[in-house]
Amino acid sequence: MQHLSEQEQLRRHKLAELQKLGIEPYPSELFDVNFYAQEIHDNYHPELNNFQDVSLAGRIMSVRVMGKASFAELMDTTGRIQLYVNRDEICPGENKDLYNIVFKKLIDLGDFVGVKGHVFKTQVGETSIHVTGLTLLSKSLRPLPVVKEAVDEQGNKVTFDAFTDPEQRYRQRYVDLVVNPKVRETFIKRTQLVQAMRNYLNDKGYLEVETPILQPLYGGAAARPFKTHHNTLDMTLYLRIANELYLKRLIVGGFDGVYEFSKDFRNEGMSRFHNPEFTQMELYVAYKDYYWMMDLVEEMVERVAMALHGKTEVQVGDNLINFQRPWKRYTMAESIKHFTGFDIDGKSEEELRAAAKELKVGLDPSMGKAKIIDEIFGEHVEPKLIQPTFITDYPVEMSPLAKKHRSKPGLVERFEAICNGKEICNAFSELNDPIDQRARFEEQLELGKRGDTEAMVLDEDFLRALEYGMPPTAGLGIGIDRLSMIMTNSNSIQDVLFFPQMKPEYTKSENAPKPEAQA
Repeated sequence: MQHLSEQEQLRRHKLAELQKLGIEPYPSELFDVNFYAQEIHDNYHPELNNFQDVSLAGRIMSVRVMGKASFAELMDTTGRIQLYVNRDEICPGENKDLYNIVFKKLIDLGDFVGVKGHVFKTQVGETSIHVTGLTLLSKSLRPLPVVKEAVDEQGNKVTFDAFTDPEQRYRQRYVDLVVNPKVRETFIKRTQLVQAMRNYLNDKGYLEVETPILQPLYGGAAARPFKTHHNTLDMTLYLRIANELYLKRLIVGGFDGVYEFSKDFRNEGMSRFHNPEFTQMELYVAYKDYYWMMDLVEEMVERVAMALHGKTEVQVGDNLINFQRPWKRYTMAESIKHFTGFDIDGKSEEELRAAAKELKVGLDPSMGKAKIIDEIFGEHVEPKLIQPTFITDYPVEMSPLAKKHRSKPGLVERFEAICNGKEICNAFSELNDPIDQRARFEEQLELGKRGDTEAMVLDEDFLRALEYGMPPTAGLGIGIDRLSMIMTNSNSIQDVLFFPQMKPEYTKSENAPKPEAQA
């Protein structure tokens, strides 16, 4: 049985009282909104006598009852505005129940109401709505957390009793959005970021496409997949870890430029930089190479910064990051040598293991040369790259889908962009030699036999597609969540995901609600 607090019991009692008065707490009829709070704040001028017939809807966030007249605050999707509610204005006849009983006693903070009236300025100059009509639109049965503000002795605004516990905020994002306005701004900026990228790519004439999320083989990245089963076909399927191999099939099919904003899924550890479900934008353009793609990334991300902030500089924690072109560029070997003094060029697996041990980098026996280099880079280089930086020319073992370097044996034409100590994108001159690609896949199979759980599988249909011929192609993947963290100065990936993955809310010892079995 649901346990109700005293406040929740009281609200249910009020719900019953409203019904006794013949008031439907959850009416079906539409409420026609013609203006929003911020629109009124921005455009109301008393001398123009504008906004004389307004209709707004939102939550009641505060009430100050003063006898026959009261003030309240309504919050809609754009912000807050003050309401002036006069008993005789909303109850012009003899029956004053709408004010005396409904408004004063039965409406709670958090309830949705619709109001009609005209805009005016109070004696203290606050833009307000003089309410002439009030309708209850939805009764709230749980009280919102009360967030209070005060001014300290230095005149600074101080917030206390705030809804700040991260676990509560992420589990109850719907409450977080109501009581913490800055959270809403973060997600608006995330949407603007995606829109800026989409506009940029559309302007270039590239086609936005959709590829399968359920895949018979997972590929396109080094990661562990989520596994499921299709009952009708009686076959195992995987949630995609990347959409690369499908997008490259479309390049084979004759499109010159395709991109997709995709939900990908990786069955890996969780941290403030990793969520098992995440968003990537992948782009593939025919007849281009990774040098060309570096220029595109610089230009596109610079444009995103301008769209969100009106400038190329973005404050991220203590760092002021500047996305203005050009960005610094290191090869992988140059970066490791620069930050550790160790030269990885031409080194055997044994020499790399010895160097990793000297650099206090933890390894396990399943790791080949690629993994060892990646661990050294991740431990000693990546965290030190704060300004946007391109790392180029990776060892061939690290990149099974990238084309061999045109002039540097043992390397591939690949780059990653690192910013604020984390990778934000990965790109290649794409491997389009089907013979070489098959050999790379077979090397990955051997790594899998050694225990590498992130090794790629061999995709025969993708190899068949390459055998029909794929033009020279540049490919790119950008992590939207990571880029959103930087562009919104967010400390955790959970802060830029509406509903991040969480541990179960109930332990086995508690009376957890049991999910209903699927038919």
